Amino acid sequence: MNDKPGSLELTALEARVDALIKTVDSLATENEALRAQQAHLAAERAALVEKTEMARSRVEAMIARLKAMETR
Repeated sequence: MNDKPGSLELTALEARVDALIKTVDSLATENEALRAQQAHLAAERAALVEKTEMARSRVEAMIARLKAMETR
């Protein structure tokens, strides 16, 4: 350890900078994971919306056929 004046402050500052670098790296990793999860959920939602629209279309077609059968 260096006994020069201010060396303790410099060591403390280095420790804080190292901690901040670790925090930034951790947040970047977490952010990347969250973006991947968001993309996956958006794709899943789009697939569910498409399925819902297909089901709605099929139900509307069945209703139209039933109404046509009633008028015969």
